[in-house]
Amino acid sequence: MNIFVARLNFKTGQDELQNAFAQFGEVTSAKIITDRDTGRSKGYGFVEMPNEEEGNKAIAALNETELDGRTIVVKPANPKTN
Repeated sequence: MNIFVARLNFKTGQDELQNAFAQFGEVTSAKIITDRDTGRSKGYGFVEMPNEEEGNKAIAALNETELDGRTIVVKPANPKTN
């Protein structure tokens, strides 16, 4: 399951993001999207969890909660389009 996480603190690292979701199950990857030119976080990222039930629990528990001083938005990611 691919999960979209928005409104991240620009200082939040991939490890913090992964740790927030790991309490709900296995995390395959956690990636924060960065600006190509500056390397600065764009304030959102994606988390992959192989178990959909665990992913849904993480979404329900973490949406509209605080991470690194910011209230984050967590929802299923839209599938990639061509």
